[in-house]
Amino acid sequence: MLKSLTTLTIGLAVSAALFTGAASAQEKKTIGLAVANLQADFFNQIKQSVEKDAAAKGIEVITVDAAGDSATQVSQIQDLITRNVDAIIYIPAGATAASVPVQAAKAAKIPVVAVDRNPPDAPADTFIATDSVAAAEELGNFVCKTTGGKGKLAEIQGQIGTTPQIDRDEGFAKAMKNCPGITEVAKQASNQWAQDEGFNIAQAMIQRDPEISIFWGQADALALGAAQAAKVGNLTDVVVVGFDGDVAGLEAVKSGTLTATMTQQTQLMGRLALESAMKLAAGESVPALQLQPATLTTKDNVEPFLTEHP
Repeated sequence: MLKSLTTLTIGLAVSAALFTGAASAQEKKTIGLAVANLQADFFNQIKQSVEKDAAAKGIEVITVDAAGDSATQVSQIQDLITRNVDAIIYIPAGATAASVPVQAAKAAKIPVVAVDRNPPDAPADTFIATDSVAAAEELGNFVCKTTGGKGKLAEIQGQIGTTPQIDRDEGFAKAMKNCPGITEVAKQASNQWAQDEGFNIAQAMIQRDPEISIFWGQADALALGAAQAAKVGNLTDVVVVGFDGDVAGLEAVKSGTLTATMTQQTQLMGRLALESAMKLAAGESVPALQLQPATLTTKDNVEPFLTEHP
């Protein structure tokens, strides 16, 4: 009789353990992370933050990289939907077809967290980004002060139609309205926010107007390309400013290659994106807009950001 009871007890314990394990497996959440282009340090930092925080919390993350191609991203997100992820963190690869993944996910009742870029005609359930309007205006005011309110400005924009390009245009333009001594002599958009584009665009601008004294690149990569073009073109005392606070951008600020950048809180945005995705997956509500401040970064305050990115 005792032996029978012992056998029964062991059997019940094993069954309970198996049931608990099955329940835990069922409870484990899976998040899809669709990144615009992992060649960009900015997106890589967000990816690293999401994956690190998810690993600590026992959350599975399926990461896909569109490599800057919108059509590829549409296909990737359709695959994430087919795999029935609990939520999607979405960094659109561009303005073209950006709304398609959000519409598809919503049709499948999968919540979407957009980071950095938000399709205006099909916004995600929440949008996490830097307040680029305010940040670009602060940067513009810095340029006005640094130059004494005088100079010829050349602007290299990001990818036309994306949220950062639109907002950074708006913010910097606000500052320039209060700085009439700075004249905009050139303005051109890039396709991929890339350094080689910044170099080629800036080089052509310098050929047309060798008296350019200020370059404003809407991303650090674009600004670095412009700085390289200015050096090749033998331009002296040129103010070059960027935006993002990428590692390369921060190092360039430290060395004096860039005059300043705006450091975005990429690590914070990654953690916030995961937290928002989990809340939405659990049926909780989150704010539709979650804007974060950026920090004007010069030689005077760059070192802490190189030690630990915010």
